[in-house]
Amino acid sequence: MIEVAGGVFAPGQLGELTQTVDFELVDAVLEETGTVERRLRLLPSRVVVYFVLALALFENCSYRAVWGKMTASLTSLALAVPAASSLSRARRRIGAAPLRRLFEILAGPLAVRGQSGTFWRGLRCVAVDGTLLHTPDEKTVTWKYPKRTGDTLEFGYPLLRLVVLIECGTRALLAAAFGPESDGELTYANRLLSALDDTMLLLADAGFDAVEFIRDIHGSGARFLIRSSARRIPTPAEHLADGSYLARIGYGVIPALITVRVIEAHLTVRLDDGTVRHEQWRLLTSLLDPVRYPADELADLYHRRWQVETTYFSIKATILEGRVLRSRTQPGLDQEVYALLTTYQALLRAAADSIETRPDLTMSRISFTLLIRTAGDTVISATGILPPPGPVDLVGVIGQAVLEAPLPSQHRQRVKARTRKNPTSKYGPNAGQQPVTSQNYSIQTLITFFEHGLNSRSQR
Repeated sequence: MIEVAGGVFAPGQLGELTQTVDFELVDAVLEETGTVERRLRLLPSRVVVYFVLALALFENCSYRAVWGKMTASLTSLALAVPAASSLSRARRRIGAAPLRRLFEILAGPLAVRGQSGTFWRGLRCVAVDGTLLHTPDEKTVTWKYPKRTGDTLEFGYPLLRLVVLIECGTRALLAAAFGPESDGELTYANRLLSALDDTMLLLADAGFDAVEFIRDIHGSGARFLIRSSARRIPTPAEHLADGSYLARIGYGVIPALITVRVIEAHLTVRLDDGTVRHEQWRLLTSLLDPVRYPADELADLYHRRWQVETTYFSIKATILEGRVLRSRTQPGLDQEVYALLTTYQALLRAAADSIETRPDLTMSRISFTLLIRTAGDTVISATGILPPPGPVDLVGVIGQAVLEAPLPSQHRQRVKARTRKNPTSKYGPNAGQQPVTSQNYSIQTLITFFEHGLNSRSQR
């Protein structure tokens, strides 16, 4: 038996994910943002919100095809079939505000206290980084998202910069900001600081080692572990027993200097094909106690920062399948990106609910591909829209599917193939320097002190 909302509201569903993004929540968001329809239409605002979320779930489908999936099992209701132009106008009518508010409500940590892969020595590990999304090459877009320019011409697609703060272990989104590529990652990262608190340890790459940003992280109460760029040359104030040292940073930039602990390490990476790479790392942290927070553990912990890349892979490769964003206006792009982020977070919340019933599993063993595929199937079958009567069951169709086919428990250390497929990539000069196939590797870390400073590194 299929249970949906009544009348013209019936198509407004997201399958089992509707239990996460439920009718009451959507209605409350529409009321809060002032986007409830003034008169009842064939496309009520609530239905349009679910349609926009379904567009994110079925990125390879047209408007009419997505509508067809939402109503595939509702043929007995003799529902109207709107034209693509009507669906497009309905999107414009509600705008981005309700999708943004939905994301803000659903965003947040998912790991329970002490959960493996998320917590380290009592601190919740979170990470920040940025990526770029391609937008349509339209004048209605390029005024805000310009294309890259050379000496004589423009090239490539217009680019939208997205920066997210994630929870390590679950890869849940805590906050996000986006806008033109011309604004750097730090500009957007500063907008995410309100999501930090004193239970968190923020991991970040060298692009986030600006003193003002470090000061603001410190002001939020969160701790940090950030890779330092080679241009920073800290002067040791005190060498510690584990090979790290204390230093003060911020001379000539901020009024009060910040005391940080500096961990310098030499890494030897051996790939299965016999290739050996040597790297130098310099990490800055506000965890000053070398006994409570050993340097070798912090150097190993920094690897968790790469889970941001896995998050972006899930969004860009699995959800978007490498496609250009579909919206051809700036408000439409805002709406689409928030819909992508909301759908991603709703999927992870469904996975986290199911994991609670299996203490032996972690979120790292959940297949995101299977997660989104099963969620899409429940939209087509219109199942699980309303929670079943009786006690709350955390494992629905989506949870059952991912629990029956978990990923391997032992993850091998693998280096991903890094071939340059985009001819306009800024990493072009590094072509050929990375393996063209994914390989297993081993890594050896030696905590040391770079007496002659840190070598500059090329972007990879």
